[in-house]
Amino acid sequence: MQSLAALGCASLDASSARPRLLATAPLGARLGAALPRLRGGWPAARRGAEQQPPRAQQADSSQSASQRPARPSFSPRRFTSSWDAKEAGGGRNSDSDYLSELGAAQQYNINVDHGQTSGMIDSLFTGNVLGHKSDIADGSLRQYDFRTYNNLYGDYYIAPRFMEKVALHVAKNFLVDAGCFDSATRVPLILGIWGGKGQGKTFQTELTFKKMGLQPIIMSAGELENEWAGTPGKLIRERYRRASELSRVRGTLSCLMINDLDAGIGHFENTQITVNNQMVVGTLMNICDNPTQISIGQGWMENEVLRRIPIVVTGNDFSTLFAPLVRDGRMDKFYWQPTEEDLVGILHQMYRDDGLSESDMATLLRAFPNQTLDFFGALRSSTYDNQIRDWIKHDVVKGDICEANENMKELGRRLAKQEGLPTFEPVDLSLNMLMAEGRRLVEEQDLINSHKLSEVYMKPQRKMGRSLIGLSG
Repeated sequence: MQSLAALGCASLDASSARPRLLATAPLGARLGAALPRLRGGWPAARRGAEQQPPRAQQADSSQSASQRPARPSFSPRRFTSSWDAKEAGGGRNSDSDYLSELGAAQQYNINVDHGQTSGMIDSLFTGNVLGHKSDIADGSLRQYDFRTYNNLYGDYYIAPRFMEKVALHVAKNFLVDAGCFDSATRVPLILGIWGGKGQGKTFQTELTFKKMGLQPIIMSAGELENEWAGTPGKLIRERYRRASELSRVRGTLSCLMINDLDAGIGHFENTQITVNNQMVVGTLMNICDNPTQISIGQGWMENEVLRRIPIVVTGNDFSTLFAPLVRDGRMDKFYWQPTEEDLVGILHQMYRDDGLSESDMATLLRAFPNQTLDFFGALRSSTYDNQIRDWIKHDVVKGDICEANENMKELGRRLAKQEGLPTFEPVDLSLNMLMAEGRRLVEEQDLINSHKLSEVYMKPQRKMGRSLIGLSG
C-alpha cells in the first residue's frame, strides 16, 4: 500500500474497497481507470488488489458483501428548461439566480460615482434633505413604483391611431393570458414605439394609460446601468413581477414601460458595450420567451405562475438594438409619425383656451415645417418673458436690470426662499405672437447649426499640430 501511494498510482477506498487514483496521477491515467469502472468491469491487475482488503477491513472479515455500501448507480440525464436550472455550487445558496450572483461575486472596486461624494461637490447638492446620491434618474428616490396619472388634468388630444395601437397590444396580452386564443398563437410581449424626437411618444402613451385606467411601472434609460453587473436586469425582473402581482391581487391593469430604451442599451459608434447592456437584453428576451415564470434570485418555485404583463418601450432608433430582441415574435414595432391632422388636433387642444382655431394651428404648422411638438409647446412659455422682465424691473431691483448690482441679490433671495413671488396672469396669445416667437426660436436653432464655435476655439492648436481633445473630438 505504501509503495502504491508513494508512486502516486492508486490508493484504497476503505468504504468500497476499490482502488482510486490519486489527484497527483496524470489525467490520462485517471481517465483510464475511470472508464472501465463506468463500463462495469475492472482490469485484472486491479482485481488482485481488490481481493486484498486493507487492514481495517481484515479485522472485520465477518461483514457480508450484502452489508457493504452499494455501488452508485448511473441514471440517464434528465434535461430541463433553463428557467428551471439551478446554479451549481455558486452564490449564497444552491437556488441563486446566476445573473444576480455574478454581479455580487465581484470583489474589485468599480464604483463609478466616487466623485459625487459630499467632499467633492458643493454642500447645496448633498446633505440631509436629498442625500449624497440624489440623482432621480437611477430611481433611488422612487417611493411608489406605480403611476396613476392623477396629475394630468384637462382634456388632452390623443391620436386615435396611437391609442388604438396601445390598447390592442394591452388587450392581446391579457387575452392570451386568459386562454382566449389557441396555444399555437404567438403574441409579442413588447410593444416598441419609436420615431423622431419630440413627437409625443411618451406623453401620448401616458394619456392612453390614463384613459384605460392602467397603472404602469415606469423605468428610464438611466436605470439600465449600474456599478454592479446584473443589477439592472434584476431590477427589470423585480418590477415586472410587481406589476404582475398588482394585476393579480387588485384586479388592475398594469404593464412595464421603459422610456428611451435605445439610449440605455443601443449600440452606437465609439461607445462602450457593458455587461449590463448584454444582461438587460438577455433579461428582456427571456421574459418574452417565458413571461409567466420570472426569477429574482430566490429559490425556484416550480408551481408559481405569474400573470402575463405587457411591456411598452419607447425610443428614437431601434436599429441600434440587438436584432434578436426586436424580432417579430418578441416585439411589435410601431413607428409614430403624427400626420398633419394629428398635429392640428394636438396643437388646437393646447391653445384652444386662448381662442385660437384649428385653421390658426394649420397656419402655424405650415409656417414652421419639420419642427417637433415640443417646439410649439415652447412658444407658450416664451410669451411670459415680458411679464417676468417687468416684475424684476419694477418690483425687485427697481430699475434697469443691467445696471442693478446689489439689488440682484434680492432676486436670488426671493427665488431661493420662494418669498414675495408674484402670480402671473395668462397671456392673451394671438397667432401673430406665436409666429414672432417661433421665428426667434428658429434663429437660435440656425445659429447653433451654422456656428461651429469649437472649430474656432481649436484653430490655434491645429496650426501648431497638436492633438485635439474635447469638443472637436
